[in-house]
Amino acid sequence: MIKKLLFTCFLALSGFVFSASAQQILKADSLFKKQNNVFINTDTVAVPPAIENPLLLSQNYVYKLRLDSVEQIVPLPHNEYVQQYIDIYVKRKDMFGKMHGLSDYYFPIFEKALRDYNIPQEIKYLTIVESQMNPHAISRVGATGIWQFMFGTGKAYGLKMDNYVDERKDPIQASYAAAAYFRDAFEELGDWLLAIAAYNCGKGNVNRAIEKAGSRDFWEIRQFLPKETRNYVPAFIAAVYVMNYSGKHQITELASNMILKTDTMQVNHFVSLQSLAKVLNVDESTLFALNPWYKKKIINGTADLPKRVILPKLKSADLAGLYDVLNADEFDGNMRVIEAGTDDVRELRKKKVTTIASKAMIFHKVLAGQNLTAVANKYGVEVQDLKVWNGLKSQTVVPGQKLKVYAKRTVALKAPASYLSYTVKRGDTLSEIAEKFDGASVQSIRKDNRLAKAGLQPGMVLKISKG
Repeated sequence: MIKKLLFTCFLALSGFVFSASAQQILKADSLFKKQNNVFINTDTVAVPPAIENPLLLSQNYVYKLRLDSVEQIVPLPHNEYVQQYIDIYVKRKDMFGKMHGLSDYYFPIFEKALRDYNIPQEIKYLTIVESQMNPHAISRVGATGIWQFMFGTGKAYGLKMDNYVDERKDPIQASYAAAAYFRDAFEELGDWLLAIAAYNCGKGNVNRAIEKAGSRDFWEIRQFLPKETRNYVPAFIAAVYVMNYSGKHQITELASNMILKTDTMQVNHFVSLQSLAKVLNVDESTLFALNPWYKKKIINGTADLPKRVILPKLKSADLAGLYDVLNADEFDGNMRVIEAGTDDVRELRKKKVTTIASKAMIFHKVLAGQNLTAVANKYGVEVQDLKVWNGLKSQTVVPGQKLKVYAKRTVALKAPASYLSYTVKRGDTLSEIAEKFDGASVQSIRKDNRLAKAGLQPGMVLKISKG
C-alpha cells in the first residue's frame, strides 16, 4: 500500500514538472512564430509575448488571400493600414450598396477612358475614395467632380470651365483627363501606388518624400507624405476589396436612378435641358443627372462648337418634337461664353488680400428661390468667392440670409419698388444683363424700357422687373 502511494506521488510530481516545462516551451515557440510570421507587421511596437489569437490571424489571412485574388496590375498588399480602412468601409453598408448601384452606369465610362490610355482598370475605384461617384462633389479647397480635379490641373489636362460648363463634372471628359494624368505620373514615378499618391498630393510631394526616404516603395516613403495621402492609398486598396467582396459582408446593391440605356447627340444651338425634358416627357432632374456639367442647365452649342448631350434612349415618337426643340431659337443669339476664373480656395485667399480693398462691399439679402449661383451671376462673381467671403462650408443658403459681396457693380439709382435698376457698361448685351437677374429676359427688359431694338449705350440705366 505504501509503495502504491509513493508511486502515485511520483507520477503527479513528474506531471507537474512536465506541464511547467511544456508551458515554457509553448511560450518560447509562440514568440518565435510571432516574430517570424509574415502576416504580422514587424515595424510596429513590440507586443508582450503571448499566443496570437488564431481566429484573428486566420481572418487577416483571408483578407490577404482575397486581395491577392483580385490583384492585377496595381499592387494590393494587406497590412494594418489597409485593414483599418477595410474595417471602416465594411460598416458603411448603405454607402457601398449605393456605390454598386452607381457603378453600373459610371464604371463602363471610366473603364473605356482608362483602357484608351492603357491605365490599369483598378484605378476606377479611386472615384469612391475621391467623391463617392458624385459629379457635383466639391472639396473644401475647390476640387470638383467625380475625379476631384483642381481648377489648374483640370485646365492643364484640357477640361473647359466657363460660365456655361464645368467639364470637371463631365464623367467622360474628366475620366480621360484623369487617365492622361495617371499616364504622366506613372511615366515619371514608375510605380502605380506612387502614381495614386501623386494624384492626391501632387508629383512634387511624392518626389520629395522619395528623396527623404531614399526609397521608391510607397510604404517606405509613407511617413514623409502629407497626412491625407498616407491614408489615401490604404483607403483605395480597402475600397477595391469591399467592392469585390461586398457579399461577404452583407452589403447589397442599392438601385440607382441613373438611366442605363442612353443616346448621345451633338447640339449646335443653345437649348435648355428643361425644353428637352418637356418634349421627351422626363423630369428635368433626370436630364441634369445625365449632363451634370451644364452649370445653367443650358446646352451652349454652336455651329462651330457643337456640344454633347446625353438623353434617355430615344423612341421614334420623340424625334419630331426633339427636332423642333433643337432647331428653335430659344435664346438670344448674342449669348457669350466667358472663361471661368479659378475656384481654388487657396488661390482665392491670396487674391483676397490684394483685391478686396478695391471693391465695394455690399450686403445681399437672399430671396426665396435664390441660390449661390444666382447671387454670383447677379454680381459677376464666382460661387467660391461668396463661400470664402461669408465663411460658408456648403452652397446652401436660406431666404433672408445676408451675404457679403465684394463687387465692382453696385446699384447707382433707385428704381420703383417693383423694379431693380442696372447701369449699362461698355460691351454689355441684353442677354448678358438678363442672365444677371432672376426672372428677367431680353423681351421683358425691352418691354419695360421701351427699347425698339437691342442697341445699348454705356451709362444707360435700365429698369429690371423683379419678376
